[in-house]
Amino acid sequence: MLEHHERIIKGRSVVADDWQVLRLDEGQTAESVPVPEGKLIVPLAVWLAQAATLAARAELGVWFGADERPEVLKGQLERFDVVAVDFPKFTDGRGYSIAFNLRKRLAYTGELRAIGDVLRDQLFSMHRVGFDAYATRPDRSIDDAVKGLTDFSETYQASVDQPLPLFRRAERTVQGDTPDVGYGI
Repeated sequence: MLEHHERIIKGRSVVADDWQVLRLDEGQTAESVPVPEGKLIVPLAVWLAQAATLAARAELGVWFGADERPEVLKGQLERFDVVAVDFPKFTDGRGYSIAFNLRKRLAYTGELRAIGDVLRDQLFSMHRVGFDAYATRPDRSIDDAVKGLTDFSETYQASVDQPLPLFRRAERTVQGDTPDVGYGI
């Protein structure tokens, strides 16, 4: 089954999307599913099973399920135009760890897209761990969802988007005019 969103959020803008996501239908296997031409994001299992054939494709992406490990593609990630992480349901947070590991441990610098059950409430946190594109649920307003990226003006914790915690970024004055980064927090 091919899934297509006409529009996605990329960066902080709503843009047209020309990629499709391949999902296996019941009874299909990663080894035998036909992979159509065009800009396509395939499941990790399909890539692993058909890599010899798919490697020749110019525009190809791969997506990880919430229970899959990105380390499987260490050293291969740069060949993909898009890497996506599937959120099977709103309450499943495993995709955040996958994104963080892709950016920080595996140094992936390409487009990192959230797919599946993606809602406005998640976008700010998704951005913090490295996502830069979002295919939101089609039953919700994408124009409203993009506002979720600016819900907060400051963060306390360090993450992919801000490597220093607030107490390391805020300069404070202690006894006179001596600056002390983070004093009193």
